[in-house]
This record gives sequence, structure tokens and C-alpha cells, in this order.
Amino acid sequence: MIMNIVWLVAGLVLILVGANALTDGSSAIARKMGISDLVVGLTVVAFGTSAPELAISVLSAISGNAPLAVGNVVGSNIFNILAIIGVTALVRPIVVSKSVMTMEIPMVILSSAILLVLGNSGRIDGGGANMVSRVDGIFLLVFFLLFMRYTFASARQPGLSAPAAEEQKPAAIMPMWKSAVYVLAGLAALVWGGDRFVDGASGIASGLGVSQAVIGLTIVAAGTSLPELATSVVAAAKGKPGLAVGNVIGSNIFNVLLVLGLSATITPLSFGAIGNLDLLTLMGASVAFYIFGWFFDKRTINRAEGAVLALGYAAYIAVLLSRL
Repeated sequence: MIMNIVWLVAGLVLILVGANALTDGSSAIARKMGISDLVVGLTVVAFGTSAPELAISVLSAISGNAPLAVGNVVGSNIFNILAIIGVTALVRPIVVSKSVMTMEIPMVILSSAILLVLGNSGRIDGGGANMVSRVDGIFLLVFFLLFMRYTFASARQPGLSAPAAEEQKPAAIMPMWKSAVYVLAGLAALVWGGDRFVDGASGIASGLGVSQAVIGLTIVAAGTSLPELATSVVAAAKGKPGLAVGNVIGSNIFNVLLVLGLSATITPLSFGAIGNLDLLTLMGASVAFYIFGWFFDKRTINRAEGAVLALGYAAYIAVLLSRL
């Protein structure tokens, strides 16, 4: 138990250090290449911070622990929207660009809807287990490639690729080689720190007799999403709203299309105990993300809305724990 606690703390420290390095390095690269923080967040940062989910889900699929793989994706996406966007907005209100509201966030809603349909595939087919088949996995990977093509195509459009006014902050010029080192070192610290955190947290949870389904939805999901949390909070604190939002949006899309797609292509995945409470929570969170960004304080997720999202995550965890 003591070693599990040590890994938990060490992992958290690595995650925080890595998030800071990744934010500085990727933002510097974005400025040098004339690419917006949003696009960087949607691609390199999102992929890097989704690496723990990818590793955990693929290894879980290979080892035959499908509910942990699916629970990791579902739980991480819920955590990303409710906890990360909520906490980030509490640190600093998040200004969301119009292109994100019209294109990227609808993609998050679509990915959540896909999960909801796949999670009820057994009922739709008239019986049997709810599964993500290999064919489903291949289709998810195809959609992922299409999304990446759209993202890089948008990066070449002057109106979308140029850093937005609010992202253009005076900053010391960092050499490209140093920026690359920061990004690579930050990603390495995030991945290794996330892995250590999950090992420690899972060991503690297992010692307390918590089920694998709950571990996947909570401890593992939150642990593998800590890179996104740290990166988004640090980015918001440094006045990089595009990087903060792009990180969460990109990570959620990566988790469903790439992580779940690749895992299911390796071996069909059963949802197991992952049910409509979890899937509808994710769907509701995605829709709330869109509503809060578009209405009320227009295209800004303010502190009050961030508090609502964060409290929503606390309520979801409370319901899960009450069912143990």
C-alpha cells in the first residue's frame, strides 16, 4: 500500500511538470509556424495527453479485460468535459472560437452519440451483449483519419491557422530545438507519470475491494486524464484558451475514434457493466459543453458554468459510489 501511495504522488508530480513543459514547447512551435494554439491542441497535445488512455485500453484489450478498456474511454471523456473544462473555467473563463462551436464541439457530441449507440448495440440487435466489434473499430479508425485530414486542412486556411488575437501574447522567443525538447520531455513525463499514477491508484482501489468496472470509470479514467487536466489548467493560466479547449476536444475525439477503434480492431470489446448511466452522462456533458459555450455568456464558458460542470462530475461519482 505504501508503494502504491508513493507511485501516486510521484506520478502526479511528473504529470504537472510534463504539462508545463508541453504547454511552453507546443505554444512556441505554434507561434514559429504560424499555427494556432487550437490546432496544436487538437493534434500533437491531444495525441500526447491521450497516450495513457491508448496504452491502458490497448493493453486491457490484449489481456482480455474489455470493460476496463471501454470504461477508461467513457470515464476519461466524462472527466475531460465535466472536471477539466469545469476546473479550467474556474481558473480562468474560457473563450471559445466560433469555428470550435460550429465544427469541433459537434464532433465531440457525435463521438458521444456513437458510444451511446454502440453501448446499446445488443438491445438494438434484439439481444446479446453490447459490443464494439472489429468492424466497428475499423470504421472508428476511418473516421479518425477523416477528422485528422480535416484538422490539418483547416490549419492551412489563413483564417483558421493564424493565431487568434487573444492567443498572441508577448513571449520570449524559444529556439525550435529547445521547443522540440520541451514537447518530447513533457510528453514523456505525462505518459510515464500517468502510468505510475494509474498503477498506484489501481493498487489502492484493488486493495480496498473496488470492482474493475468502477476502477475503469473512475480511478483509471481520472488518472489517464490527469495529463489533459494539468495541460488545460496550465494553458488557461498562461492565457492559452485555444490550447486548453483544443486539448480536451481533441482528446475526447482521439479517445473514441483512435483509442477505442484501435482496441476494438485488436479484439472485440464488451461494454460489460458500462451502462446507460455512464453513456447518457457523457452525452449530457457533451451537449452541456455546447450549450454553455454558445448561449448565456456567448462563446465563453464562465466560472459559474465551470462550477456547474465540476459539480456535475462530483454528482456522477457520488452516484457510482452509491451503487457499490
